[in-house]
Amino acid sequence: MTLDQQCLIAMGGNLPFGTLGPEEILAEALVRLREEGPEIQAVSRFFRTPAFPAGAGPDFVNAAAVLRVALEPEAVLTLLHRVEAALGRKRVTRWGERTLDLDLIAMGAHVLPDRTGFEAWRGLTPEAQQSRAPDRLILPHPRLHERAFVLVPLADVAPDWVHPVLGRSVQQMLDDLPQAARDEVEAL
Repeated sequence: MTLDQQCLIAMGGNLPFGTLGPEEILAEALVRLREEGPEIQAVSRFFRTPAFPAGAGPDFVNAAAVLRVALEPEAVLTLLHRVEAALGRKRVTRWGERTLDLDLIAMGAHVLPDRTGFEAWRGLTPEAQQSRAPDRLILPHPRLHERAFVLVPLADVAPDWVHPVLGRSVQQMLDDLPQAARDEVEAL
């Protein structure tokens, strides 16, 4: 795998950490990421979005960033988890409230663990998605094409990135979503 590559991350949170609110936590996460070595090439605007799934807590603040890294995907994921933990992330409930969520959405055109593994996770029912977590890194994120709270911020920073399995750009995947879903994502 080629090192020194572009990766896309989705950022979000809906709980405070100490005196920091969700917007401040996202800003601090970017500072900490930069301190750890990745080059931050672009950061989207911040957006307010309803909790996912519906009713799972207060509204989220979401954003996206493009990083340039000289790390393997698993090392990037470890870095993201380290920053989450430093800013109060507790992994209690899948898709629950959290101070910070840093999702590795994609690294270039890599499909991990392989296309079959990716397709298996992409094809899960909503119930299985909520109750099961993969035991290894799945790239691109298997749900990114369904989530306006990921695609709207990504369209700010990487509208032309093409999904290596679906063959659709971020902007095309966003345009595929219902208008009502896109309208729920409001710029701050």
